[in-house]
Amino acid sequence: MLAVADGNGSYGSSPRMTNNINFNKNTDSSVSISKMDLIIPFSPEVPCDNNGQRMWWAFLASSMVTFFGGLFIILLWRTLKYLWTVCCHCNIKNKEAQKVNNHMNSQADGPTKNQNDKEEAPVSEVGWMTSVKDWAGVMISAQTLTGRVLVVLVFALSIGALGIYFIDSSDPIESCPNFYKDFTLQIDMAFNVFFLLYFGLRFIAANDKLWFWLEVNSVVDFFTVPPVFVSVYLNRSWLGLRFLRALRLIQFSEILQFLNILKTSNSIKLVNLCSIFISTWLTAAGFIHLVENSGDPWENFQNSQQLSYWECVYLLMVTMSTVGYGDVYARTTLGRLFMVFFILGGLAMFASYVPEIIELIGNRKKYGGSYSAVNGRKHIVVCGHITLESVSNFLKDFLHKDRDDVNVEIVFLHNISPNLELEALFKRHFTQVEFYQGSVLNPHDLARVKIESADACLILANKYCADPDAEDASNIMRVISIKNYHPKIRIITQMLQYHNKAHLLNIPSWNWKEGDDAICLAELKAGFIAQSCLAQGLSTMLANLFSMRSYIKIEEDTWQKYYLEGVANEMYTEYLSSAFVGLSFPTVCELCYVKLKLLLIAIEYKSEQRESSILINPGNHVKMQEGTLGFFIASDAKEVKRAFFYCKACHDDITDPKRIKKCGCKRTKYKFNGYVRSLEEEHPSTLSPKKKQRNGGMRNSPNCSPKMMRHDPLLIPGNEQIENMDASVKRYDSTGMFHWCPSKDIEKAILTRSEASMTVLSGHVVVCIFGDVTSALVGLRNLVMPLRASNFHYHELKPIVFVGSLDYLRREWETLHNFPKVSILPGTPLSRADLRAVNINLCDMCVILSANQNNIDDASLQDKECILATLNIKSMQFDDSIGVLQANSQGFTPPGMDRSSPDNSPVHGLVRQASITTGSNIPIITELVNDSNVQFLDQDDDDDPDTELYLTQPFACGTAFAISVLDSLMSATYFNDNILTLIRTLVTGGATPELEGLLAEENALRGGYSTPQTLANRDRCRVAQLALYDGPFADLGDGGCYGDLFCKALKTYNMLCFGIYRLRDAHLSTPGQCTKRYVITNPPYEFELVPTDLIFCLMQFDHNAGQSRVSLSHSSHSSHSSSKKCSSVHSIPATNRQNRSSKAREARDKQNATRMNRMGQEKRWFTDEAENTYPSNIQMKPMSTHMANQVNQYKSTSNLIPPIREVEDEC
Repeated sequence: MLAVADGNGSYGSSPRMTNNINFNKNTDSSVSISKMDLIIPFSPEVPCDNNGQRMWWAFLASSMVTFFGGLFIILLWRTLKYLWTVCCHCNIKNKEAQKVNNHMNSQADGPTKNQNDKEEAPVSEVGWMTSVKDWAGVMISAQTLTGRVLVVLVFALSIGALGIYFIDSSDPIESCPNFYKDFTLQIDMAFNVFFLLYFGLRFIAANDKLWFWLEVNSVVDFFTVPPVFVSVYLNRSWLGLRFLRALRLIQFSEILQFLNILKTSNSIKLVNLCSIFISTWLTAAGFIHLVENSGDPWENFQNSQQLSYWECVYLLMVTMSTVGYGDVYARTTLGRLFMVFFILGGLAMFASYVPEIIELIGNRKKYGGSYSAVNGRKHIVVCGHITLESVSNFLKDFLHKDRDDVNVEIVFLHNISPNLELEALFKRHFTQVEFYQGSVLNPHDLARVKIESADACLILANKYCADPDAEDASNIMRVISIKNYHPKIRIITQMLQYHNKAHLLNIPSWNWKEGDDAICLAELKAGFIAQSCLAQGLSTMLANLFSMRSYIKIEEDTWQKYYLEGVANEMYTEYLSSAFVGLSFPTVCELCYVKLKLLLIAIEYKSEQRESSILINPGNHVKMQEGTLGFFIASDAKEVKRAFFYCKACHDDITDPKRIKKCGCKRTKYKFNGYVRSLEEEHPSTLSPKKKQRNGGMRNSPNCSPKMMRHDPLLIPGNEQIENMDASVKRYDSTGMFHWCPSKDIEKAILTRSEASMTVLSGHVVVCIFGDVTSALVGLRNLVMPLRASNFHYHELKPIVFVGSLDYLRREWETLHNFPKVSILPGTPLSRADLRAVNINLCDMCVILSANQNNIDDASLQDKECILATLNIKSMQFDDSIGVLQANSQGFTPPGMDRSSPDNSPVHGLVRQASITTGSNIPIITELVNDSNVQFLDQDDDDDPDTELYLTQPFACGTAFAISVLDSLMSATYFNDNILTLIRTLVTGGATPELEGLLAEENALRGGYSTPQTLANRDRCRVAQLALYDGPFADLGDGGCYGDLFCKALKTYNMLCFGIYRLRDAHLSTPGQCTKRYVITNPPYEFELVPTDLIFCLMQFDHNAGQSRVSLSHSSHSSHSSSKKCSSVHSIPATNRQNRSSKAREARDKQNATRMNRMGQEKRWFTDEAENTYPSNIQMKPMSTHMANQVNQYKSTSNLIPPIREVEDEC
């Protein structure tokens, strides 16, 4: 028997078994067999029983009988069912005919019987088999929790059974284990019992039994479950086809989807490819392992070889990859035949699956992870328009070193992966910046960036898009998605069009009181340009204030040196020390400037109802409260801390403000208050108001700020005057913030060239607009509203003339028809005839805008129209043959040119002593889209094309404005939402959330009757430009200190100075003929003034200007005026010139009445109101020779800047 079995002694057995066999050959055969029955399992050399028979066929036969037997039964059932159907076809027709007869009889019997039959029919159709089938379907369905648990459990047990196979593969193919002692066999038996039960459920639930029987999972069960029961019965084991359990891996992706782990198509596809590839690989390796370790049956299993399962896995891999090292190969015929067919399919699968798998892994989102929040560190989410330009501008301002330690991490979320330049930018800021690829419209991506724990979400807009409305709609959808996911998140978003802000109010969770803000770029851009119409250069100063810029030191004494010193200033907020409690605002402001080297311009005031509002230069009537928030202009955040740390007891003798730091003493604020009150008694204010607060209002709402009432009866209308006002006439809108007039048709506002020439416009604003019927609206209402603010008197309003396409202006007119003094000249800004018709040489400001800028792909050509119009105006020449003196000698003076006319008061800057003869001296502000195009505006400057916008001469002079400067508002608003309110207060003329809601409803201003409440809203301060060559401050203009001017203006007139508008060549010993000016922000106390300087200041509302106009006396500028008393430039009571001025005015009124009537009522823009002058007892010191030369040179080269040019502001 041993001789028969000794065909291949080393194959199919372990070394331990070989040693036992060699030992048994030297002993008695009977003893050897008895020992083998106990300790040696079956091997090719030694059978399990005395007969030496193999039983592998029994295991295989159990599977084959089960499969083919079941298949035969299913086919037989279907055949019998088909035959039964054919044989009973006639009976079915008879039954249908009988049903028709029964139906007709039921209709004859009545509807009740028919209804009962219908109710009984469906009940008889539902049987117990259907119920069981439905129950089984629910049990295995992944749509229910039970079904998902069952499916996952079956998959897990299948993988467990595959693991048992891996363990048993190290044993011989056929062995005789003891079921009661072999734990792996017991576990495998338990698994297969469960598989059998699950197979029964699947069979019951299957609709098509035949296709179910032929499924892969069913075939796996046929060849793995029955052999286990046979092994228990025969008390022997055959490794057999148990490797087919590896085919269950194909369902791995489905299981992961059931568990909600795989959600994206790429991940599902990747797992599918990997699972198919691995399952095929492992299954084929199992077959090779079986046939190579067993041998060919027709060779009596003599050609087998010993290969471990993992060697077969290696063999299949090198075969699929066509490498074929030859160290391991198939020896059996079955193995070689299988390898022939496997190479065809395996090579194709390897060549197609592996590259696709690698591509999916390579294309896997590099930025597809999740943000991990750091304890103690806040993070913000930035989304929207993420590009290199927008991100670099944002990070430059957000992470600026002048801010306090920014312990905030910035998380960018965008659906497009960053390019190499943007990726490099992120790497440079890797400690504070992270990028994730995704969309805020996807809740899963919002969860990835932890939006629920974010401090805020910032949404950037594409300022250069061709369709602004579509861009706003996209950002609004982002807001809706974020608010829907987490309603409490604070959102700061950029909007391009003002009218789209109304859609944000439709979001229920949008709440501006909780910090939600919408930065409307069109609104702020138009507001900044409007401020330049009233005070040239103010747009540049404000843009520099809320932008974080580092100080650039220049040693040379050039205009850039002083300009950059001012650029280093920013706007900050800090709580005031308790030492300031009870003091008036001017006192605190002076102390902060002189002692702390800080400029306080506004405070957050809380009314008795604990409602907050921002007050800009409120005056003496407002006293500091505990915990008052101040708005400061300083160079960095550390300097502003002085206002919080200041203590009278500890810091009174300190002269160096850098030494003012936190002290440990108890602050004696009452002693300090007494000290400052003594200072107030020593220097009493000329305009000392009574302490009376304004009406309380909403948070940050300018129209609800404390009312500024003065006790001087000459400065405000008395109660009788207010009561006698005509309440039946609507002069202002319903909020009292803007001048209003009944809507007028656009035809009445249109001027022809001849009509414009006859009108002799002067002191007006010319708006050159490029656009057509297809252009996007720029929102001209936002430009007009600041120019029609109610804190200007009607006679102070500058007429506005639009020059452009009538088709475009018709589209804008719906938002402009309620504003007074607005006209249209159809034409083109490139036509010099149109420009001369509107007297562009006599205008106060020329604004050049374009609505076609974003329709051009080439960035360098986006501003071509604005640049061409600017250069066209600057190259124009004007004839001065009809000057002011000649016109007066002929008895005719154009409106706005008469110095004694009430419409020509120095208060609002309409005086022109010499007309402009060259276009280069016309005040112009040009809007640009591309910052680099600023180099084309001034042909005589030396700016490098790569110079940043704020360093260029046109921007420093206030003649150019680009929308890119508004990017800094995003970070400024995040750190302090009051900053945005303050900026909007300064530039929009009084726009409030209440007004925005009104415009959202009606898209137009609504007129309102004059009431004490609405008239009180006019009482808010405004910005003015104060001239030093004349007036009460002329003594400081010739070499005086800026700090002395600051204190004098604050104490005497409650005017808060905050900057200088200086001639570019004023620092030269021999100034040239250049009339360009530049901005100096918050000069130091010792800064030396020159006579030609214009001072930016915040001045109080002049109640008396509308009733009896008051002005400081002005110099006559004639050859004999040097002996006369100088005039002043601010509002103090008139005493001795009122009667004389009234008589002169009556004569002029009669002379102009005929001309005004002839021009038509709708063309009548100017009003005749009483004129008062300032008292003649305000003496001015004589001008020095150097000062007189500078002033005369300035007057001869440009139109004279009046002593005060006022701009609207909101407080």
